[in-house]
Amino acid sequence: MLKNVSTKVKLMLFPVMFIIVIITSSITFKHYFGVSNTRNDAAVKTEIFLQQFLKTRIAVYQFMKNPNEESSKNVTNLLTTFSSEVEAFKVKLSKKANRDICDDILKHVGTYKIYFDLLSKAELKNNANTSEYKQDLANMISASDRLEESLEKINKSATELKEESIVTMEGVLMALAMFFTVIFIGFSIFIVKLIISSLDDFKAGLENFFNYLNRKAEKTTLLDDKRKDEFGKMAKMVNENIIRTKESVEEDRDVIQKVIEVLAELEKGDLYQRVKAKSSNPALEKLISLLNDMSSNLESNIDRILKILAQYSEYKYINTVETKNLKEHLLRLAEGVNMLGESITGMLIESDKNGGILDNSSNVLLKNVDILNQNSNEAAAALEETAAALEQITGNIVNNTENVVKMSNYAKELSKSANEGQKLATKTTSAMDDINSKVNSINEAITVIDQIAFQTNILSLNAAVEAATAGEAGKGFAVVAQEVRNLASRSAEAAKEIKELVEDATVKANYGKEIADEMIVGYEGLNKNIKNTLEIISDVEMASKEQSTGIEQINDAITSLDQQTQQNAAIATQTHEVAMQTDEIAKTIVESVNEKEFNKNLKIEPKIKKDEVEKLADIA
Repeated sequence: MLKNVSTKVKLMLFPVMFIIVIITSSITFKHYFGVSNTRNDAAVKTEIFLQQFLKTRIAVYQFMKNPNEESSKNVTNLLTTFSSEVEAFKVKLSKKANRDICDDILKHVGTYKIYFDLLSKAELKNNANTSEYKQDLANMISASDRLEESLEKINKSATELKEESIVTMEGVLMALAMFFTVIFIGFSIFIVKLIISSLDDFKAGLENFFNYLNRKAEKTTLLDDKRKDEFGKMAKMVNENIIRTKESVEEDRDVIQKVIEVLAELEKGDLYQRVKAKSSNPALEKLISLLNDMSSNLESNIDRILKILAQYSEYKYINTVETKNLKEHLLRLAEGVNMLGESITGMLIESDKNGGILDNSSNVLLKNVDILNQNSNEAAAALEETAAALEQITGNIVNNTENVVKMSNYAKELSKSANEGQKLATKTTSAMDDINSKVNSINEAITVIDQIAFQTNILSLNAAVEAATAGEAGKGFAVVAQEVRNLASRSAEAAKEIKELVEDATVKANYGKEIADEMIVGYEGLNKNIKNTLEIISDVEMASKEQSTGIEQINDAITSLDQQTQQNAAIATQTHEVAMQTDEIAKTIVESVNEKEFNKNLKIEPKIKKDEVEKLADIA
């Protein structure tokens, strides 16, 4: 059924399925999330009930400790509010077992309230020591225990229901995810197979046609155009073009074969070949015409270039190749031949001029050699005077270097003493830190003693309350509780006095540490100044050594200059002989240039300029 559906519709099925999956998952998640929230609220509410009941018991304890009408009304109001909230909570419950537990809670709250009212009346009338009072107190405590047990039971049930709803929601969502994943993957594979099948058929038809065009196959077949989708429509269009292209290709192949044969001959260098075939394809006909014209132009241009090169081989550089109507490679070839002629002509002109300049330069060189001999003798005398002065400077620098070394040793001793003082100050600081650590430990111990005294005082108060509740039987215990309370008060006062002494010791220790820190800073500044002094002394010492080394190098250089001055005299004699040989070479170059035919009017700058030669002559 889907084979005759368009590819566009097939691809649109994917987002439709995705939207369905999203909507279904959202509805399911919303339902179970609502159930989970409702049960979570119920669990939180049961926790609140436990806290409210605890608050009520504290109010009852406060009433028993200090009976009055206001405390009694407060307890009654708390119990009434608690009952109302349990009634409202019961209506929202869906499970019968939990509603039954709520009924038990309401029943126990009512019982607890009845016995509290009886105890409240007895306390307000000072009838707290009767047997009936004690029985009502026991009954109220029993009702309180049963009420607490019921509250814990409903809290546990609500918590279990909340966890059960979360597990159920996760399971349902996981099952939906797996179901829709399997459906989506299966549908995707089916659609992809349909599209790939159409693509494979289309690809096979095109490969067959391209193999025919590339001469890998002798004939071609038409594509399958029976499908009703986009691939079927494309196959019909391609088949029409295959038929037209096949007829044109057969005709063009014959013409191209003949063109290839002519190009093969042109490649070998035979420029006389021409294409004589005709074609109905305008492009091929234009190609044949261009190819024949290209062959004719190449033949005539190459002949002109060969003629000029033949003249160059006979040392005749006057004529050039005509470059009119030439482009690209032929133009560059003709210009290259012309540039070759100009370059050779330039070389000949330059050689002629350089030969004359070289002749004049050799004369200047002879004069300069004589001047060089005279200057060498004068330099030798000056060097002897300089060597004597340098010897005296060297002695002064050696004395300065020895004094600087002594200063450096004194400064190092001073630096060593400052470092030892800094180490002692650091140890003092460390000792102060240890004292602070011990004092802090004492403070922590005193704090613990103070907390124990406070807790003992609270326990004595609770014991006094319990003794008062016990009546006559608890009077002896009340006396003991009072003594414990007095002992706790004295312990707290003693701990306070010790803490004040320790805090004073801490202040003194911190003051000592600050003084030691200031000593360390002072020693650090002293060390820094000593270090800077040592660096300056070291720099002066190094400078003195470098000066001594420099003077020695200058002495060596002067000795070397004296030797070189002696060598310059010998070199001047050899230079005179070289100048004579150069003059002979210049005359030979000029004679060789005059034997060639070239345009002597071409302006070429010689590498050795005449102005430079004249300057050398003036200097001489």
